[in-house]
Amino acid sequence: MVDNRYATALVIGSVLSLLATVYLSVAVGTQDWFQYNTPPIKRCVNTTAIKNEFLTGDFEEKTYSSHLFKWNGTLGLWWRCIQVPLCSHWYCCQQGDLQTGNESANTTQQRNCTHQSGCTDPKTETLCMSFTLPQQFSTKVKQNESEEDLLRTYLWRCQFLLPLVSLSLVFLSGLVGVCACLCRSFTPTLVVGLFHFIAGLCSLGTVCCFRISVDQLNGEYRKPGDVVGSMGWSLYLALISFPLQMMAAALFLWAARSHRKHYTRITAYRVA
Repeated sequence: MVDNRYATALVIGSVLSLLATVYLSVAVGTQDWFQYNTPPIKRCVNTTAIKNEFLTGDFEEKTYSSHLFKWNGTLGLWWRCIQVPLCSHWYCCQQGDLQTGNESANTTQQRNCTHQSGCTDPKTETLCMSFTLPQQFSTKVKQNESEEDLLRTYLWRCQFLLPLVSLSLVFLSGLVGVCACLCRSFTPTLVVGLFHFIAGLCSLGTVCCFRISVDQLNGEYRKPGDVVGSMGWSLYLALISFPLQMMAAALFLWAARSHRKHYTRITAYRVA
């Protein structure tokens, strides 16, 4: 028979584990881990070419990172997104901001841009592309050299694998818990606690690897000084899942250890 204290600890630990799993799953599936705030463009740009290059172009870290810097990009574990104007062909800034070395060329450029622009309202649309499995495990290369960048390569792979390991451990611990209930045994709770402890470390490792990887990316491809980068809500969700998993692990381990001591004392009393 299970004491009420241990049963309460198991229920609270299960709720915390469920919340952590939901938070981490949402974080993994969304793209708002890191976002860039870009100042307005001071020139005319061909939005159609940018869309085609981002959506159908070859996968190159230098190419998509430059798009992230220029177009209010967001970066996630499996996604990369940019925000481009809703113009059909060309997008221009305000005519007063267009500056060229030649006044006549400036006038011609303003006339052409005004004529070709498909819209005057600076509304934007979000374009997203997912990282394929080969792209997740692709080798990162230093910008000015042909040698492999081992640090960035393994950081990127770890930030992809660690959340999957964390979710797998939580799922496996759930199966162990169900088997423990069917067998009416309290011993497997110790294994459940250990699985949650390792899962929490994997969640924290995911956030750390991603943050370091983004810093390395910004330094390698020289993020412009006027572009402001900040952490997104998806990263905070993954970060919140870490203490939740640790608290669940602590409750499971405490319940398993305390119940074992209590059972041992009762057994010794009955033998005596």
